Amino acid sequence: MAAAVGSGDEERDMKQLQADLREPGSPPCRSSGDRVNRRLKYVSLAVLVVQNASLILSIRYARTLPGDRFFSTTAVVMAEILKGITCLLLMLAQKRGNVKELVVYLYDAIIIQYMDTLKLAVPSLIYTLQNNLQYVAISNLPAATFQVTYQLKILTTALFSVLLLRKSLSRLQWGSLVILFIGVAIVQSEQTGGKETIGSTEQNYVVGLIAVAVSCLSSGFAGVYFERILKGSSASVWLRNVQLGIFGTALGLLAMWQQDGAAVAEHGFFYGYTPLVWCVIFNQAFGGLLVAVVVKYADNILKGFATSLSIVVSTAASVQLFGFEIDLPFAAGAGLVIGAVYLYSLPRTPDPAVSSANQSSSHKEAFLPKSVLTK
Repeated sequence: MAAAVGSGDEERDMKQLQADLREPGSPPCRSSGDRVNRRLKYVSLAVLVVQNASLILSIRYARTLPGDRFFSTTAVVMAEILKGITCLLLMLAQKRGNVKELVVYLYDAIIIQYMDTLKLAVPSLIYTLQNNLQYVAISNLPAATFQVTYQLKILTTALFSVLLLRKSLSRLQWGSLVILFIGVAIVQSEQTGGKETIGSTEQNYVVGLIAVAVSCLSSGFAGVYFERILKGSSASVWLRNVQLGIFGTALGLLAMWQQDGAAVAEHGFFYGYTPLVWCVIFNQAFGGLLVAVVVKYADNILKGFATSLSIVVSTAASVQLFGFEIDLPFAAGAGLVIGAVYLYSLPRTPDPAVSSANQSSSHKEAFLPKSVLTK
């Protein structure tokens, strides 16, 4: 997915909604259909860029403003609660307002089929950890630096996909991952905590770098783990988010109690909340679902272009909002990352040798195991 989002929920929402919204195929009328699809792609591009850039910038801005600082752990909990309530309302609408039918459905899906629900405890734990770590990272790193460095989640996701899902990558994709790593390394080679002239106090660059690195690792593993769960599952994205929200809220409250329990008890749950903080929370709660819906109309190339464009937008906005200083290493490294993201999103060209081998062995497919055919 387009990267640099302050919430790890978007990857899981996008994967599930792509499955839910995939329509069986009667080809549409090409005359009007192509025109509509072209417009939807441009709208999707705009939504992806705005959502990707706005969340990081708004979190960074909210964390650098003078005055009472809100507790990030409470913001993570509120985002989970709002998303869960929204999904429940959408499921109620699907049941045409029949509360009893919805309760029976949830009881069967969550309580009776408890083993299926428990499978989501692991990704929920990782997503909760990831969401909290991203607040730590954005609070300690310049927004543009975080945006570029967070693209390492593409590398970790690819590696976990190869190791756990036995997926294969093309030579172009492997090359783009190497370029991506080199680009991030160049960006980090001469970075210091003083790259921004606004809000540069009380920050620890090393802590922010460790937080974004662990967040990238957790994002890659959680995305691949969640993809394995989705395979063969017929549950809707709304039900999955309710199930994830149950664990996410509980784990978020536990993290809040352990990290900020005394301060929350003294100042209150909504201490430091401003209209900007509420905008951040709503962006976290609904941004993932919104992006997941519009991704239906965006191909991989468009998503890669949106990610690259969001890096440019975030960097330009950081210069204006935070006085971010762009030096040669950052420009070179960011350029390599942008190019790598775009190259990685390009469609794979079929290998002639593999294609001929597949054609020669096509008559044997009926005897292959289903797991091989659907791999």
